[in-house]
Amino acid sequence: MGQKVNPIALRLGIHHGFKSVGYYDKKNYAKTVLQDIRVREMLLTKLKPAGVGDIIIERSVSSIKISIFVVRPGIVIGRGGTGLEELKKQIVKFLKLSIKGKNDPKIELKVEPIKEPNLSAYLVANNVSDQLIRRMPHKRIMKQSIERVMSSGAKGVRIVLSGRIGGAEIGRRERVQAGKVSLSTIRADIDFASVPALTKSGYIGVKVWINR
Repeated sequence: MGQKVNPIALRLGIHHGFKSVGYYDKKNYAKTVLQDIRVREMLLTKLKPAGVGDIIIERSVSSIKISIFVVRPGIVIGRGGTGLEELKKQIVKFLKLSIKGKNDPKIELKVEPIKEPNLSAYLVANNVSDQLIRRMPHKRIMKQSIERVMSSGAKGVRIVLSGRIGGAEIGRRERVQAGKVSLSTIRADIDFASVPALTKSGYIGVKVWINR
């Protein structure tokens, strides 16, 4: 049997919290959730140079609080906080809200630094994906990534690549693991991420499990 359950979904409320929390109106629930997804996608694309690890959206009746966890906060904040103000305007425009509108919720932005980026599965998977796109040898990428994660204090790490690795004619699956990654033990703090790498020969799926 393969691993069927998302490790983060299995540990919600124990080691992981929800990415979107707060007040969601029943009538506009689907529209609001889709709005959250699109805002998250927009921020991940725009703030990629800053190394975004996570985005948490908290909604109340009168405000939307967005917490952005990044490796390099200075890039997001900008000189004298100008970058943060510009980003807030873009989010308002993206959500089609008016700053002066009485009924429109206020946007609050909070930038938090990530102390150890090598323990974030999303950042590790993103780094592996970027190197694969640059056509670097996949075995060296996987080995170096695992060494960095283990040296950062992780108990275990697993990296799986799937697709036409190295431009091969037939797709295959390669897996490398170090330490212990116990997916069936709920008390184990497992972080998981899946990021696609669009290479010249097609998509290569990158999956990373980190036992923190």
